[in-house]
Formats: sequence, structure tokens, C-alpha cells
Amino acid sequence: MAAETRPSATQQRINDSNSMQATATRLNVAAHTLPNTIEQKIISLAKTRPKGISDKDLATELPDLQPFQRAQIINKLLTQGCFELLKQGESLFYRLKDLSKTKAVKGADNEEKIVYTIIEEAGNKGIWIRDIRFKSNLAPTQLNKILKSLETKKCIKAVKSVAASKKKVYMLYSLEPDRSVTGGAWYQDQDFETEFVDILTQSCYTYLNAKATEAKNCKHGPIVTRNMSFVSSKDVHKYITHSGVSKVVLSVEDIEMLLNALVYDGKIEKTATEEGNFMYRAIQPLLSSPGLIKAPCGICPVRKNCSNVGEVTPIKCEYITKWLEFGSESI
Repeated sequence: MAAETRPSATQQRINDSNSMQATATRLNVAAHTLPNTIEQKIISLAKTRPKGISDKDLATELPDLQPFQRAQIINKLLTQGCFELLKQGESLFYRLKDLSKTKAVKGADNEEKIVYTIIEEAGNKGIWIRDIRFKSNLAPTQLNKILKSLETKKCIKAVKSVAASKKKVYMLYSLEPDRSVTGGAWYQDQDFETEFVDILTQSCYTYLNAKATEAKNCKHGPIVTRNMSFVSSKDVHKYITHSGVSKVVLSVEDIEMLLNALVYDGKIEKTATEEGNFMYRAIQPLLSSPGLIKAPCGICPVRKNCSNVGEVTPIKCEYITKWLEFGSESI
């Protein structure tokens, strides 16, 4: 039987040294890998909660992570610009930043970052250049240079506002302007589309009037007839969409604006359901409109210049002539 060979003392020390180095290497790799893995877990958790995550959420999802380790990693992510700190009540929340926005201003100087942040806070309603200058405290020449630089990088864009056609508001390049800026579906190149609105309004009234006539023909009694004649704004929206009257995509809110205009004109009435929804129906006015209201003089832009003599006179007015001709045909 062969005798067992034992390593010499020198060989034993070499083996122990190699073993210690291997262990240290494994520990060193684990020390560098573990934080990155936890950072990825925290970022993945934040992606599922757009409103932000709290320390309580992190403690629940990562129970093995010590509080001081959690604080170190969160501080690191905040320093790197991955998170923004929010306060809701007495609690602190960490919300994941949009990385595309972080990349957009990467490499910019401090003044550009300040201007970018001011514009970002304005949202899709934009902000006037005067307000940017007031908040940033920058000189007009310097501010114009920064705005031009950010526009060139496609970080921001300038949008004309219907509130003041000669002025522009600035917002982030990726945002869709709010309807208060563009005017919504009723404006085209900052001009109000009067004819388009009139056609849509008349189409809405025609649909409601047809529903009222249909309900009246059922002959189920006045109360049932009245209830059957009511139509929701969603039904009117569906009718306008399928009719092809509008090539512009309209929302239910757009249709409700038109219906409210008809309510003010006294052509339809509006009521609310128990669920809080609004219903509309066509009605017959108790009194016909006076002829003076129907006359074009009430909305004539040069009526102040109208007199018996001169270029603007009732005799020469083509609008009054057409109105009188239309009235004689209807009699």
C-alpha cells in the first residue's frame, strides 16, 4: 500500500496563498457586481412606477439590502442624474428621469441647462421668451444665442400661439402643443376657420333634429318622446366621424364645444344624467328671432362708417341686398 504523500511546508504556504488570492478575487468581483445588479433592479422597479418609488417600496422589494447600502446606491443614482427627488406629503419619492432628455442636454453648458430646465417646466403650453429671460436672468443677446443653439440641436422648438400671432412660445421638441396654444381643430395657421365651424355646427343640429323627429313619430307619449330625443355627445361625435364632414380628427370635447354653442343659440337644450354625463336634444324656440338680430348689420365690421352718403351706405351694401333677397324668397 502506497504511503500518502503530504505537501511540504513551503508548498502548503503557496497553496494557501493561491487560495486566499482566489477568494479575494471572487469577493472583489462580487463587490463590484452586486451594486450594479441592485442598481438595475432599482431602475427596473422605477420603470414600473412612473409616479416614483419610496424607501418603503425599496425595503419591500429588496429586503436583503441594508439601509446604508440602499442610501449609497440611491445617492449614486441621483448624482448620475438617473433619478429626481420628489416630496409628496411627508414622504420622499425617487422618480426615474427620461434618459432621452438627459442625453439631449448632455455636453451643454450651465446656461443652456438652465434655459432647457425652464422650458421643460412649462410643459406643452410653452413659455414666452420674456418669461425665460426673467427666470434665467440672462441678457437678451445671450438668451437668443442659447435658444438658437437648443433649436439647432432639436432640444426645443418655437410654436406660434393663437393668443398672439406675432409671438412664439418655446417648448420641448418632443411635445405636442396644447390646444390653448394652437387653437385646436378650429384654427388653421392661427386663423379661425369660421366656415368649417359653421358646417360642423349645422351638421350637429341636423343630426339632433332628425333624432327629435324620429322620437316624435314613435307616439309613445310626451315624456317618452322627450327622453328618446336626447342624444349624448359621444353619439354626435360618432355621427360626425362616420359622415366624413370633417377631414380633421375631432375629439368628443370638440363636439361638446359645438353643442354648447347651439345651446347658447337656443336651438338645443342640455341636461345631465345621474352619472354626470350630458345629453342634448333639438328644440323649437318659443319665439322666432327678431329681424334686427338676423340682419347683417349686427356683425358688420364697418358699421361705424355706414351712413347715407359715402362709400359705405345701406344702398350700396351687398350683404343687405342678399339678406333682403333671401327674405323675399322665403315669404
